[in-house]
Amino acid sequence: MYKELVVIKVGTNVMTNKDNRIVRPVLNSLVQQIAELYERDIMTILVSSGSVIAGKEVLGKAKIKNKTQRRQVYSAIGQPRMMRHYYNIFSDYGMKCAQVLPTKRDFNPGVHRDNMISCIEGLLSEGVVPVANEDDAVSVAMSMFSDNDELATLLAQLMNADKLILMTDIDGLYDGHPEKANSKVIENVQPKQDLDKYIEEGNKAEGEGRAAWDLN
Repeated sequence: MYKELVVIKVGTNVMTNKDNRIVRPVLNSLVQQIAELYERDIMTILVSSGSVIAGKEVLGKAKIKNKTQRRQVYSAIGQPRMMRHYYNIFSDYGMKCAQVLPTKRDFNPGVHRDNMISCIEGLLSEGVVPVANEDDAVSVAMSMFSDNDELATLLAQLMNADKLILMTDIDGLYDGHPEKANSKVIENVQPKQDLDKYIEEGNKAEGEGRAAWDLN
């Protein structure tokens, strides 16, 4: 049995290069660290983005005009590709992983929530790392997570995790746009501090991260 449970979320920007291509050495480094935690009896639930980008790598530019349908198609194609990456890399470290694709509705009290808890507990008890991502192929607006940061937070709460780690390519909360020379990282944030003035939503690529949820 494990001593600690950690939920780690890795976003699209962390695992891709400037050309929006998935960088396998980044995934390898991530899995290596998860394997090191495993040797210390610390189990991990990995929340991983990347399915949409992976699907786009396979399909190229889709002809589908509807944005939601296009994202569903990219995700349906890309999710198996992402899991193949993870399956092979975890295998290199003598570990196993499994796919978990929840929707927001699955966190509502009831049989779906109970079944998800049971499945994840079973995987962890066998030393298998759950790799979770939103099921974009079937999610609709009313049942979608704001992003995988929300999914990771809900999973950490659901499974009573000891730590939640959100991996990002940004150093922290800035008092201005991170690319501006005079912007500085805010070192300390109080729980009741009003942070709305620091939130600026910009154009997103295929990753759907939102600053507002990161700070919630």
